[in-house]
Amino acid sequence: VQLQASGGGLVQAGGSLRLSCAASGRTFSSYATGWFRQAPGKEREFVAAISWFVGTTYYADSVKGRFTISRDNAKKTMYLQMNSLKPEDMAVYYCAADQEPTITTAPRFWGQGTQVTVSS
Repeated sequence: VQLQASGGGLVQAGGSLRLSCAASGRTFSSYATGWFRQAPGKEREFVAAISWFVGTTYYADSVKGRFTISRDNAKKTMYLQMNSLKPEDMAVYYCAADQEPTITTAPRFWGQGTQVTVSS
């Protein structure tokens, strides 16, 4: 599966952005998908994930209540709606895919990143 993230940009604190991750490959619908982020000087961290069939969602504590992950299997696209953005949310965001047990820790498939910049 190949993944391509988009939708990043510059937003003021308190604002919103929606990231998209378009997938190609016939196996997309059988994988869980998720978002990770990496800020300068920090390790990549898990943000959110969603299972492929039931649509079970997982969130990092730092984004619960502010971010919403969703996906459209027919369009092979995953989304991350980010509201109430904070300066600490600024990072490069990556989309990823793998079987559900590993989607929140060490997914095998990665897209390129999209930069999210939050101004205070």
